[in-house]
Amino acid sequence: MTVTQRETSHNPTPEADGPVGVWLNGARGSVATTAITGLLALRAGMTDSTGCVTDTGMLRDAPLADWADLVVGGHDIVDTPLEKKAESLVDSGVIPAPVLAAVRGSLPEVERDLRTGYDARTETGPLAEVIDRLAGDIEEFRTRHGLSHVVVINVSSTEPPVEHRPEHDDLDALTRSLADPADRALPASAVVAYAAFQARCGFVDFTPSTGARLPALEMLAQRERVPFAGSDGKTGETLLRTALAPMFTCRALHVLSWAGVNLLGGGDGATLEDPRNARSKLSSKSGVLPALLGEDVTAPLHIDNVPDLGDHKTAWDHVSFEGFLGVRMSMQLTWSGVDSTLAAPLVLDLARLTAAAHRAGHVGAIEELGFFFKDPIGSDEHALAEQASVLSAWASGLDGRTDR
Repeated sequence: MTVTQRETSHNPTPEADGPVGVWLNGARGSVATTAITGLLALRAGMTDSTGCVTDTGMLRDAPLADWADLVVGGHDIVDTPLEKKAESLVDSGVIPAPVLAAVRGSLPEVERDLRTGYDARTETGPLAEVIDRLAGDIEEFRTRHGLSHVVVINVSSTEPPVEHRPEHDDLDALTRSLADPADRALPASAVVAYAAFQARCGFVDFTPSTGARLPALEMLAQRERVPFAGSDGKTGETLLRTALAPMFTCRALHVLSWAGVNLLGGGDGATLEDPRNARSKLSSKSGVLPALLGEDVTAPLHIDNVPDLGDHKTAWDHVSFEGFLGVRMSMQLTWSGVDSTLAAPLVLDLARLTAAAHRAGHVGAIEELGFFFKDPIGSDEHALAEQASVLSAWASGLDGRTDR
């Protein structure tokens, strides 16, 4: 089935109830491997759901799939076996050794549902053919496992910002450009989003890459009646800022500057060492403080690759602020976290919530999931407490109907 044929031919509507597919783009990476191992550990009773927001009282009324009903597959452009990747994460302190020992026998089952992804450096055919291949993999996965819904989640490496093209604003023009072997109208993350929508799946971008954030792809999501969410999972320094910045505004304290330094290693550190890729991350983080403080503020931010840190990320912030009578004061704080350990449970949360939204008939951007993101699609709200309230009210209203 080709991209152009999708205008008149659709997959059969999935059943309303049944297991839910979690299709990870970047399935052999640190975040995905941690999420997969964690899900298997939850099923085996080897761990509790600490870090999973969907298992808290805030979302107790949401109609979500059970952990046992999540089936994992995915795409990646590397071929490192999941077991080997998980072993490396044990060595770096991301996954506890007893957890891997308990679930090691289940990893080959997931491995069988991993497929070769899109590598923009090596594939030379039309993007329409790439999209058909990726969508076909997802559709086969859904059929083989009898899945009610599939949520595609992008957890691959961060891309540079995309240069705008007229085709990005018009779905018909974009579809025509995808048939040209010489035309690379979409970056890899947007190719994945297109394939997800073509397969009539929900899509979540956990990265600051382009993903579904193009008008033409929003049109495609509307046409295929699917939801999407993003962008850039909020797991560390920005999470802290969205909790603390409202403290200054509600106490009428004037923030003069808020400087930050991020030190990280591993794959993310190496990726963000490239200034082009770092621009996407810095752009995603840059809008948070002005939105929360109600004005522009001097906020220099640096991201530095420190290879020996691996997945352990340290963020240092210095806040200079002014109080009554113009007296100057400051706050300094350090956040030290394990990036994949913080991100993985949120990936599982987003799979459950996006599947529930799809089942309830939600189409287009799910702005209520802004709680999870640095740069939330469809929302200008960044205050963590406000986002949590919106998320709770929305999720408790999902009733699973498919007739909306």
